[in-house]
Amino acid sequence: MAGISRYEAAALGLTAAFVLFTAGWFFASHTQSEPYTVTVQQAADSASSSAAQPQDTSASQQPESLLEGERIPINTADVHDLDRLPGIGPTKAQAIVDYRTEHGPFQSTDQLLEVSGIGEATLEGLLDYITLD
Repeated sequence: MAGISRYEAAALGLTAAFVLFTAGWFFASHTQSEPYTVTVQQAADSASSSAAQPQDTSASQQPESLLEGERIPINTADVHDLDRLPGIGPTKAQAIVDYRTEHGPFQSTDQLLEVSGIGEATLEGLLDYITLD
């Protein structure tokens, strides 16, 4: 039997080197741990995200303060929603609901001055947070 030629030996050597390199690269990429990503989700990203999801009307799910850009409709809001307004506590919120029940819906925001416990300063602080709708 005759030996192999130089050309054949070089071709076999290059083929073996290619196979070893490819196998090493394949196994090295599969043994590395995958990087992981940490995502943080805030409870209330913005008013727009809370509007996209249906809201539960139970008191445990309602926020304790106003959300950014939120306006409370004083003609339909309940005591809990009115209590979230700045300067309005549970007593004044109940007084607003009682006044609305007795006299009907508010025709203007200035009519809040007729509610017991609400003065000019309180009304001035509420104007950016209330609506008649």
